[in-house]
Amino acid sequence: MKRILDTSVERLEQLGHASLLAGLTSDVRAITVAFVRLPELVQGVILTIGCMGYLAWLSPKMLAITTVWIAVTLVGGWLLVSYVYRHMATLRDTEDCLYKDYQLILDGSKELALNRERAEDIYRNDFLPDARRYRRHIIRADTYHLSAVNWSNIMMLGAIGLVFWMANGLGWADTGVAATYSLTLLFLRTPLLAAVGALPTLLSAEVAYTKLNKLQLAEYQPNFASAPPPAGWQTLALRDVVFHYGAHGFSVGPINLTIRRRELLFLIGGNGSGKSTLAMLLTGLYQPVSGSFWLDDMQIEAHDSARWRALFSAVFTDVTLFHRLLGPRGEPADPQLIEEWLKRLRMGEKLQIEEGKIENLKLSKGQKKRVALLLAMAEQRDIILLDEWAADQDPHFRREFYQILLPHMKALGKTVFAISHDDRYFSHADRLLEMRQGHLKELTDAERTCASRDAINHTVNE
Repeated sequence: MKRILDTSVERLEQLGHASLLAGLTSDVRAITVAFVRLPELVQGVILTIGCMGYLAWLSPKMLAITTVWIAVTLVGGWLLVSYVYRHMATLRDTEDCLYKDYQLILDGSKELALNRERAEDIYRNDFLPDARRYRRHIIRADTYHLSAVNWSNIMMLGAIGLVFWMANGLGWADTGVAATYSLTLLFLRTPLLAAVGALPTLLSAEVAYTKLNKLQLAEYQPNFASAPPPAGWQTLALRDVVFHYGAHGFSVGPINLTIRRRELLFLIGGNGSGKSTLAMLLTGLYQPVSGSFWLDDMQIEAHDSARWRALFSAVFTDVTLFHRLLGPRGEPADPQLIEEWLKRLRMGEKLQIEEGKIENLKLSKGQKKRVALLLAMAEQRDIILLDEWAADQDPHFRREFYQILLPHMKALGKTVFAISHDDRYFSHADRLLEMRQGHLKELTDAERTCASRDAINHTVNE
């Protein structure tokens, strides 16, 4: 979990939630179970070595033949176990597909309840093939595992007959030595079978460990890297910043943008124009392939990006709420500030706050965004980024947001960067920016007037 928290947002988005959840549940569980079964393997190996020494003392000649017999047993068992490993590896990949199916069905439960044809299509064409493939591979893995156990069991029992044949038929030992030899092999049979039985669990753990390493998460660090936000800054800038989604994906940039302290900026643009990508770059959550970040006259290097991110609080479109209200540097939030913003956001009667913790978060989407803004203001950071914040608010509160809340934030010394489609309120911004096909442009004079009349038509006509 700590490695996930330290991994870049861009990498986590590439992996997807299904792969990460499968790793956190199936892979971690497989490795945990392997450590439980590991003593059986160690015990089996130690007892085998001890018993082989005792058998060598009883009869070196019979031990030589018995060793060859046990070697054949182990080789045959290993060949069967190798098939177990193959099916375990395929099984783990299939499990990723199942987690994606689970997530799709759970996230789309409302839509699938409305459209039963789509529900049937997903169930029959997505889920069932993955579930059947999972069942097929787990049955085969179990079959080969049980075959390996039975093979070892039969061969060890057969070794007893071999011992009496060597003793009585070949005259290599008397009946007393043969009986003692056989009893030792019978004793050895249990730990040896336990060791063979533990192998699939260890192989499954190896598959899980390999799968976790392929996630390429950040290296584990026990501490949380944090940095105090720069004080007294006046401008921050993105210079020739370029970002690509994969080798042949959508590109953004080069972006040249300077933001002055206490500015109120609006960003507009059509769907897929790169607005949200610019927001991720601006907050330091995406790392550009080229370009630089500047704070006043100081360039911010990649290793020092924590200081840059410490300037921002954000409310993204896919809002996530947290129960605890935190202030600067993780301290408890200022109660007076919380009380003020509860009134301004009209959430005083909706939320139950006990000892700095919000008790109830079962809210509408618009109310969730109000709570997210409350959390952002409690952090008391210099820059507030709002991604389509007003889109889920009722018309009256939307007007209050643009005409009262945003000016109040600015009066408090905040720099506000808002992504918006509400063209009737563009006049309230100090500057109006537009993203179009991955390129940023500031609108002034006639362009700004045209955008304020009808942002959507302006984008289409252009």
